[in-house]
Amino acid sequence: MTGTPHASAPVLAAYSYCEAVTARQAGNFSYGIRLLPTAKRRAMSALYAFSRRVDDIGDGPLDDEAKRLRLEETRTVLGRIRNGEVDEDDTDPVAVALAHAARRFPLPLGALDELIDGVQMDVRGQTYETWDDLAVYCQCVAGSIGRLSLGVFGTVPGARDTERAAEYANTLGLALQLTNILRDVREDAANGRTYLPSDDLAKFGCSAGFGSPVPPPGADFTGLVAFEVRRARALFAEGMRLLPMLDRRSGACVAAMSGIYRRLLERIAGTPQAVLRGRVSLPGREKALVAVRGLSGYDARSVHRQTARGRA
Repeated sequence: MTGTPHASAPVLAAYSYCEAVTARQAGNFSYGIRLLPTAKRRAMSALYAFSRRVDDIGDGPLDDEAKRLRLEETRTVLGRIRNGEVDEDDTDPVAVALAHAARRFPLPLGALDELIDGVQMDVRGQTYETWDDLAVYCQCVAGSIGRLSLGVFGTVPGARDTERAAEYANTLGLALQLTNILRDVREDAANGRTYLPSDDLAKFGCSAGFGSPVPPPGADFTGLVAFEVRRARALFAEGMRLLPMLDRRSGACVAAMSGIYRRLLERIAGTPQAVLRGRVSLPGREKALVAVRGLSGYDARSVHRQTARGRA
């Protein structure tokens, strides 16, 4: 924390707006950040509300040129926040909340520029030939959020390897995004988007896409999903090295969000074709169990033991 600027009534109202947006539109994210203390929870809500605005432009009904203009307008707002030009009585509550959060926490605001860059890739209809190509996109739209979140969480004094914390946060974002891509293959196909690398699609006979609730004739869809699941598991294993570097409640937040997505990934792995029939999700009771496990510190201790064995 770089300081504790007083939260005036307009700032508190702005945070309340962002928290309402988060609760309404971000089930898994909202579930995780409720484990944080108030100041961090508010800052995370401000980050989410700004990110949601960017995503909604990319996913909205405007034509491509209008989307590009709106994204540049959003980048201008970000520049005002970065330059300290947003007053507490500004009419944009998201800008007010994010500006306050940026004064309180060392947020790498350039990561939000990366998010805008990633959504611009969507607007252009960019496709990805290799995993390395897709990883650039995932870093923009999800790794960026991991690094911003780390700015809110901070690391505990005396933790080992903290110089790699941002790298692990970024990798965890990639793991979450790849899980999202697997979950949403049918929905994305309906919107004319394909995110999985074309090299992988060709390898498993899935280049025809996912426009129906059954795989393309002759496709090894199960093999494709298993291949991508292994990649996501490896990313999770690497990214979870962040946990022992965080305080208990920040670690619980990360463990809860990551745990929900890891369980979602395993559900997809168990029944690959379910993602072609609709969105796979977890029941609230299972999410609650993941949150309790994260709050207990079990995941952080498990990662610490695995890391210690690796050094032995």
